[in-house]
Amino acid sequence: MRIYGDLISGNCLKVKWTCDKLKLPYEWVGVDIMKDESRTPEFLAMNRFGQVPTVELDDGRCLAQSNAIICYLAEGSKLIPKDSYDRGRMMEWMFWEQYSHEPYIAVCRFHMKYLGKSADERDPDRVKRGIAALETMETALKESDFLIGEKLSLADISLVAYTRLATEGGFDLVPYPALTDWIRRVETELGI
Repeated sequence: MRIYGDLISGNCLKVKWTCDKLKLPYEWVGVDIMKDESRTPEFLAMNRFGQVPTVELDDGRCLAQSNAIICYLAEGSKLIPKDSYDRGRMMEWMFWEQYSHEPYIAVCRFHMKYLGKSADERDPDRVKRGIAALETMETALKESDFLIGEKLSLADISLVAYTRLATEGGFDLVPYPALTDWIRRVETELGI
């Protein structure tokens, strides 16, 4: 299996960390998104969306979108709860991550770290929604060690990728002690 990705991308790291946790063999193929390497005709033939990560399976089939990829890779593992309700809760967090977390936390990080914008230049609505996302997670993590109870799941891998780097987007994590403790627990579980 080949993982096409950029190590500056939290979405790519989700896939790497899932493979590493499950001890799945892979070849990492670097794709520099800042040089539009995901927009070449060759890359677009593998992934019509022109985004990283992309996984090329051993049989040549390709799969895109980080949360779809990690669900595929972790099928049947302890990273996906056996209980159907808990599995639904895991998916709930993963869908929420892509709609209500990543567009704010990750985009503010990208603007500051990679486009050189200052914290004052961030879109106020993105900042407001990013803070709301962190508050939502803080509230949930006061109730349990991980997002779905007491065990690491794909929900944690999905959400830790950009949450742990939120300060690079100008977000202060000090007001969120349950969240920062969770980040440390997930990093320990993943060995990162």
